[in-house]
Amino acid sequence: MQKLSKAMVLIILVFFIVGLMAGCGSNNIAVTTPEDAETISRTITDSVGRQVTISSAVEKIVPLGNTPRMIVYLGLADKVVGIGGMNKDTVTPVTAYAYVNKDRWADIPLVGTDAQGATDYYPEQIISVQPDVILCSYTAELAEEIQTKTGIPVVAVPMGTLFESDYEEALLLLGEVCGVKDRAEEVIAYINANLTDLKTRTADVPNGNKPAVLGAAATFKGLHGIEGVYTKYAVFEAINANDVTKGISEQSGGVLIDKEQVIGWNPQYIFLDSGGVGLVKNDYEKNPDFYAHLRAVKNNSLYQYPSSTSYYSNPEISLVNSYYAGSILYPEQFEDVVFADRAAEIFEFFLGDSDYLSKLEAAGAGYGKVRLGNS
Repeated sequence: MQKLSKAMVLIILVFFIVGLMAGCGSNNIAVTTPEDAETISRTITDSVGRQVTISSAVEKIVPLGNTPRMIVYLGLADKVVGIGGMNKDTVTPVTAYAYVNKDRWADIPLVGTDAQGATDYYPEQIISVQPDVILCSYTAELAEEIQTKTGIPVVAVPMGTLFESDYEEALLLLGEVCGVKDRAEEVIAYINANLTDLKTRTADVPNGNKPAVLGAAATFKGLHGIEGVYTKYAVFEAINANDVTKGISEQSGGVLIDKEQVIGWNPQYIFLDSGGVGLVKNDYEKNPDFYAHLRAVKNNSLYQYPSSTSYYSNPEISLVNSYYAGSILYPEQFEDVVFADRAAEIFEFFLGDSDYLSKLEAAGAGYGKVRLGNS
């Protein structure tokens, strides 16, 4: 009995020590230090100078304005719980960021819109999806209004000018807010690497050897025919093109002109947004004599590509457009570029879909020559 009692005492002592150690472990997990408490939330300064306190870990987001596109590039599409943008039933492949996520976002409510430049948002719907943060590309006043009405932190970033530093600023701020800073830097580096490649290929082409080019059937506040043209067009500037619209505007974007001006310019090459090609063809049927004056038409040098702008600018489509236009305007400088392969790489990087070119083509928004009548 004496030996048994000692054994029992030893067993009880072992269990007591184990239990004591477990208890100490539990206490360590439960303790919250001041440093830990500070990580629950953080305060950032957004692009319009507002101090915004947000969760340290952002898991649910509502992107408005141009931020839905940007968060797709940052790999955050699966964190969207409500979205501002276009009705999912009207999204086409030209709005690439939304099209590749149409199934993922099929049941996500539309909580705002900027269609045709008319900004609106729906506070009740935003509140119902309980995001950690609302992202937008709006003014300080509108961002503050949304935050006041929803009680949810709102971070404003720049709208983002295609291929400019404010786009980089927007990506970096979104990366900081959502915890994907490395990806933001990767996207910026990728864009700049492509722009450097495009600029380098065309930098030494003498101005006298650059064919005159026009970007027409421009997409801005809707579709346009030949009279809608791009000025200071980022797609052409990326390849140092001889753009005939140089000097008509200090602003980058689409403008309407008297179409007789196109005859005055008489560019050697004309590139049309795919969405406006139908309008150009219809106009040709009514006014064939006008088009007969254009050497781009006579020389079969009329081309189409998808619009660089669909619900704000498409950097991925714009880069592909630059490579396409570059390969036509400067075949020698781009002779080593297999266009389909280059497009596949760019679309894979931004959209996660290396076969996106086929989706554009299936929608009639691909790349190729445009023929008017029997020209």
